[in-house]
Amino acid sequence: MATSERPLEGRTIGFLCAKEGTEQVELTEPWEAVQDAGGTPVLISETPGSIQAFNHLDKGDRFDVDAVVSQVKTDNYDAFVLPGGVANPDLLRTIPNFVRLVGEAFATGTPVAAICHAPWLLIEADVVRGRRMTSFPSLATDLRNAGAEWVDEEVVVDHNLITSRNPDDLPAFCRTLVEQFASAGKDAEIHAAEVR
Repeated sequence: MATSERPLEGRTIGFLCAKEGTEQVELTEPWEAVQDAGGTPVLISETPGSIQAFNHLDKGDRFDVDAVVSQVKTDNYDAFVLPGGVANPDLLRTIPNFVRLVGEAFATGTPVAAICHAPWLLIEADVVRGRRMTSFPSLATDLRNAGAEWVDEEVVVDHNLITSRNPDDLPAFCRTLVEQFASAGKDAEIHAAEVR
């Protein structure tokens, strides 16, 4: 049962990462925020084993994969986090199962938090049209061309979508994703109680 100290208790949060190219701090800081809030983070990649994270252009640490995307069902997750790094979302948007997963998340109203270059995957899944959002500035034209309203703010919430620009925004991004994921969970609990 979720509490004010552990608002994500009982929630499973999927982190979408390619085999290499994830910006390490954009994985580790939201991961720790989810854990600190009582949630269970799950690293989802294209193959079993581990991923190679990066600190900008330099290799960082390796992280163990918890689930392979081809076997992931959206309804087993309460929310998804899309870390950036230039290479990570550029690779993910070429893998149909990641595009499918993001499309299903939006179709079911599952919360999604994307930072930095991660909205490239959202563009590929065709889920940004009509959304107010931010990203790393170099994606502004891509997002506008895909039908989004791009703004230069540290964190933007549009219904079930949370976006931020870069690692400097991580404190606001992490705080907001915990709040939004927790409130989405409360709405689900209320709805489940009403159905019963």
